[in-house]
Amino acid sequence: MGADAKSQMNAIEVTDAAAKRIADIVGKERGKIGLRVTVEGGGCSGFSYKFDLADTRNDDDIAFEKNGATVLVDDLSLIYMGGSVIDFVDDLMGQSFQIRNPNAVASCGCGTSFSI
Repeated sequence: MGADAKSQMNAIEVTDAAAKRIADIVGKERGKIGLRVTVEGGGCSGFSYKFDLADTRNDDDIAFEKNGATVLVDDLSLIYMGGSVIDFVDDLMGQSFQIRNPNAVASCGCGTSFSI
């Protein structure tokens, strides 16, 4: 597998809706540069996503940018999230960031926990 194919597999896509929401949130928060998404152990399915506003970029962060919005993912979390799509959904159930992760074999009903 070539370097381009490998980097595409590890890429994270940010939808237009997610980019707009991230840019709106970060624009209102002084000193914040983007949305940090990390994978942590725990949750009802084994792993869970954590969302934070970031004020700095760490040495191990990979930045994914779209339409003026930045998503930061550390290289360890990227192992579990490569190929994922980050979306922002606003429907009758409420507003939330959602991650469609092709690596997950199961997830919980709340959408923040998954297993590989």
